[in-house]
Amino acid sequence: MDMEKRKLIWYWIITVILSFCIFFGGLAQTLQLKQTIQGFKPLGYPTYFISLIGIWKVLGVIVILIPGFKLLKEWAYAGIFFTMSGAVISHIASNDVSVQIMAPILLAIFTVLSWYLRPVDRKITSDNQ
Repeated sequence: MDMEKRKLIWYWIITVILSFCIFFGGLAQTLQLKQTIQGFKPLGYPTYFISLIGIWKVLGVIVILIPGFKLLKEWAYAGIFFTMSGAVISHIASNDVSVQIMAPILLAIFTVLSWYLRPVDRKITSDNQ
């Protein structure tokens, strides 16, 4: 198996895991599920903010998965990375450094890996701007 094919397989494995976690986490936030709201309590965010972040996560995953919209994909990746790294910082700032901090750390890493491994037809290049 050549390197490009391996890279594509890893892209899809990582992107599917990332998308599943971000989408269902975002859905739980959008729907303001009790357990999700409880998880945000130590961070001090208002409930409306949790729903807003959830909506953006769901939309970001949709953009990443559908074909086309290359510039929007860049924004979606950036938004998910900012959200996950912001979650890590929020946990640290509120002294909530529990096992819950591992999910946003891993999802931030998966976001960078998915972005890096994405196929050429999902990238903005000088040929397709």
